Amino acid sequence: MADRSRAQTLTMVFGLTFVAVGILGFVPGITTNYDDLGFAGDDSTAELLGLFQVSVLHNIVHVLFGLAGLALARSVEGARAYLLGGGIVYLALWLLGLVGGADWIPANDADHWLHLALGIALLGAWFVSRSDVRVRDRTAAAM
Repeated sequence: MADRSRAQTLTMVFGLTFVAVGILGFVPGITTNYDDLGFAGDDSTAELLGLFQVSVLHNIVHVLFGLAGLALARSVEGARAYLLGGGIVYLALWLLGLVGGADWIPANDADHWLHLALGIALLGAWFVSRSDVRVRDRTAAAM
């Protein structure tokens, strides 16, 4: 564990969080209007924590995105790619939400602003993990 880079640790945290959120989206009580949980599209009125609109597919995507993070956290390069790629994807989702182009996913205003926060957080994690690459490069050069 001590030899895990900052990027790998952050990616694991994001990955575990996304898996947990995806699973919680299937738990009645934590997800309000659970009986109205649709498979896909924006017509699902189920809301995680009574705030974030979700569907079956939306929850599955969260679980898969989290599992991808856990898999990519095995290497510094994979972890950094997850943080950068995830940040770009979430900022794109936020922009789509602003212009009304994300009707294919259940997302309300709370989701859109969460997408912005996640995009910034993922890109911020990618940015602060840049020292992982410098440390690795110096270590390789010393050998």
